[in-house]
Amino acid sequence: MIKAGEYVEVRSREEILASLDKNATIDGMPFMPQMFEYCGKRFTVYKNAYKTCDTVSGKYIGLQVDDAVHLPIRCDGKAFDGCQAACLLFWRTAWLKPVNESGDVRMSSPASASRGCTEAEVLAATTRDVDGRKLYRCQATSLLAFTRPMAWWDVRQYANAYRSGNWSIAQVLRGLTYLGYTYGTRAHRPKIGAPARWLYNKARFVWGGIPFPRRPDLFPQKKSAASTSVLNLKPGEFVRVKPFEEILATLGKDGSHRGLMFDAELVPYCGKVFRVKTRVERFIDESCGEMRTLKTPAVILDGVVCQSKYSGQRMFCPREIFSWWREAWLERVEPMVLEERGGGHREAA
Repeated sequence: MIKAGEYVEVRSREEILASLDKNATIDGMPFMPQMFEYCGKRFTVYKNAYKTCDTVSGKYIGLQVDDAVHLPIRCDGKAFDGCQAACLLFWRTAWLKPVNESGDVRMSSPASASRGCTEAEVLAATTRDVDGRKLYRCQATSLLAFTRPMAWWDVRQYANAYRSGNWSIAQVLRGLTYLGYTYGTRAHRPKIGAPARWLYNKARFVWGGIPFPRRPDLFPQKKSAASTSVLNLKPGEFVRVKPFEEILATLGKDGSHRGLMFDAELVPYCGKVFRVKTRVERFIDESCGEMRTLKTPAVILDGVVCQSKYSGQRMFCPREIFSWWREAWLERVEPMVLEERGGGHREAA
């Protein structure tokens, strides 16, 4: 297992092409055109990708991944007509060479497929025409082709959370404690979980934790409330995420605002200040491969990702998908205010 923090070198273009089948994959995992620019370069492994989350079927369960890591590289969308999802890329270990502490590449043989692939075939594999519709194929849309379902009771995933170097033993224990409390007391259930949520919120100050992040009992409306203002945020501007209670007031009974869910993984960012990274308008629908356009644009904030701390079967997923934010959940912060208050919280805790 290649652990987080280890050094690797991306293999040459020729070695990678030789490892791919005619569909530009290894065991179902596509190598995408924009990944060629990193050939021959060295990186610190960001996370071991032993696990990921199912964002294709809509079940959002944990999935097992074999022989893959995440490097600190996200998809730029250039090969996919400007998709703005900026997914963290998967890298098969067969596409990488281990590098030792002295900077020397450790001896390793590249995996080879029965047939090679060309650059033209790698590019051609990104799209297909189905009944006049242009469908895209990327690692995100192909997720189910190179993963296997993982049962929540499979203890190996929790051991691997630590063994991979992704999480410390303290973080793993905190996560398991949260899971045990949530499901043991039924705190995630709207009515019968109310006493457990009350107790959690009373006790959280002992360890400096956030409010219980799943509050289905507080969604007050049949439909989400309309935003009172349009901020029209631009990249580089600073915003403060509104308090959790104010955001809850904007959500419908399904926990969404204009169709965009407010997930429990967003709660740790409430009350903090971040820089706007980009506006999200176009993205590839992972369930079908079609390009979608948001009716109401959302924004991505610098460094604000799904940390998989409060997500049941997705617990400890290292994929770190960027969180999307409605402007109704944010308020603009002027630079002068930041200076007067010492800069505020500009990064996730």
